[in-house]
Amino acid sequence: MKLLHIDSSARGGSVTRRLTAKFADEWRTNHPTCEVIRRDLSTTTLPLITDDWSGTYIEPSKLSPSQRSYLSTSDALIEEVLAADIIVIGAPMYNFAIPSVLKAWIDQVVRIGKTVTYGANGPQGLLGTKKVIVITARGGSYEKSTHREKFDFQEPYLRHILGFVGLTDVTFIHAEKQGGDEAGPSFAAAATQIGQLVAQ
Repeated sequence: MKLLHIDSSARGGSVTRRLTAKFADEWRTNHPTCEVIRRDLSTTTLPLITDDWSGTYIEPSKLSPSQRSYLSTSDALIEEVLAADIIVIGAPMYNFAIPSVLKAWIDQVVRIGKTVTYGANGPQGLLGTKKVIVITARGGSYEKSTHREKFDFQEPYLRHILGFVGLTDVTFIHAEKQGGDEAGPSFAAAATQIGQLVAQ
């Protein structure tokens, strides 16, 4: 079993980093022979999409040296995803959405012919056998059927884009209300959920 542990927070001691670390530690305890692949997006140089991305539509043998060099980051990130059996993603909410580095990672991983393909019935994700746990931290609360739900551009987007590449077995653990007095209980509840999930 291989666990891909992804952090995207800009802060070293963030809520999501503490919770993803707890998940990885408990996973190692429950699966002593597992391998953990760590990817800290805050220290990873992630290229933006440029004209060289057109190389993703070209036969690999016909890529220019520039295109090959540019796509090497995408190749490496996709290999990490392909090698993993389970993926845990730390995703703090920034301005109602996700960190820019996590979006940049997604842009490198969502790739025609590698993680998604198109056929007669439209797009088909190629990563369907993996389980994903997304651990978030939010200053407020965005529960379903509340007036604040419409401000949540984090979970709906991540569910959609992960599903687009075939990752439909996705569990979200939210540490909400981290901006006020309820931060502690909410963090503890998220930590409990992690323990229960790993124990399963």
